[in-house]
Amino acid sequence: MSERISIKPDVCNGWPVVRGTRITVQTVLEFLAAGDSVEDVLEEYPKLTRADVQACLKHKLKP
Repeated sequence: MSERISIKPDVCNGWPVVRGTRITVQTVLEFLAAGDSVEDVLEEYPKLTRADVQACLKHKLKP
């Protein structure tokens, strides 16, 4: 598990989130898949860092 990604059953129904937020890995990946740039994601979610987005890209989603 990445130090930037956490999974807790009581946070976002157990979906992987960026640690310290309720922003799911899936949300970040969906923005990127839709064609948004990393800068777009960072602008939409100012709590995130570039390293958080990179951690989301490396994380394998497990529903």
